[in-house]
Amino acid sequence: MMTTKILIVGAGPAGLAIAAHLRKRQLDFVMIEKSGRVGNAWHEHYDRLHLHTVKSLSHLPFKPFPEDYPLYVPKQLVAEYLCEYAAAFDIQPIFHTAVTALHKQGNNWLVETNTDLSIEAEHVILASGVNRIPYHPFFQDEEDFQGSIVHSKFYKNGSSYKGKNVLVIGMGNTGAEIALDLYEHGANSFISVRSPVNIVPRDVMGRPTQLTAQKLSKLPDWLGDWIGVQLRRFTVGDLSKYGIKTPKMPPAKQLRVTGKTPVIDVGTLEQIKKGHIKVLPGIDRFTTEGVLFKNGEELPFDAIILATGYRPGIQDYFEHTDQLLDENEAPRQLIGKGDFENVYFIGYDNYTPGGILGVINRDSAIIAEHISAVLAFAKS
Repeated sequence: MMTTKILIVGAGPAGLAIAAHLRKRQLDFVMIEKSGRVGNAWHEHYDRLHLHTVKSLSHLPFKPFPEDYPLYVPKQLVAEYLCEYAAAFDIQPIFHTAVTALHKQGNNWLVETNTDLSIEAEHVILASGVNRIPYHPFFQDEEDFQGSIVHSKFYKNGSSYKGKNVLVIGMGNTGAEIALDLYEHGANSFISVRSPVNIVPRDVMGRPTQLTAQKLSKLPDWLGDWIGVQLRRFTVGDLSKYGIKTPKMPPAKQLRVTGKTPVIDVGTLEQIKKGHIKVLPGIDRFTTEGVLFKNGEELPFDAIILATGYRPGIQDYFEHTDQLLDENEAPRQLIGKGDFENVYFIGYDNYTPGGILGVINRDSAIIAEHISAVLAFAKS
């Protein structure tokens, strides 16, 4: 049994950010991490990935990205930055240790792990992220398909798919970029789009769309949404003839209301318009050789890549999560209340414009200040 005032679960960007704030306040903590390295998810992402947000608004507290980094930082440099960040703030996680359960024990929390280690902590900061568990939806007759099916979590690049028919299921940011990567590596790239999709360009006339969105967020919602729709109409246009319907909900409102980020286009639309990436509707069922789509079309595929997202899996930790989680299974609270007092949730807010790293920067300061105040009060 280990005891600590503060336990941080997860050594990704969220865990590192709060750890740095605690170091600045000279507050001791223990950090556990299920993998064997800091920022593991960023090491494992597909090769082509870059931040979709500008570097000046995407760094962690107290340590901006180096000046020579590009505007949109590639994933390998993000991974290196996270390792350097941990070293700079002397953050030393206990690796290969994952939480299996949290139980209230008096005023403290008893944290069980997948090892022999149990930890009793006054404050527990959950920073295991919204992308903890790959989501694999059910598809009829999937077991009959003779090709390969992999989740996007395990996709690296399209080099092994050259000359093959590959279907990407899901057109979020990951699905759109993987479809582009497949085409660029010589695959016959297809993407299944079940629902209307909000798409915005990453840059407009050399200016990052993120910066424009930030300015619009300061306007009344109705006005910012109206301007956003006009910009979308001007830059993206009507995509219905390519098989992509436009939602009635403006891009910024979609983020505020549903927590779903619009697709930030980095070149996929151009290849769709040129016919190099074919858009297909939702799936009816799998076949031995491929997929039957909702429009009755049946096509053969060598491989399927599921860009179907993730789940945070917070409910795996607690005996109950009544009133804690929203419809996306993410915590509604940053600072736990009631049954979840002294538990904190960082890195789960997908509803705020600006990108998750910017939100982590903001929220880590709020949580650290709260914990610092609680501990100071307890001493007085």
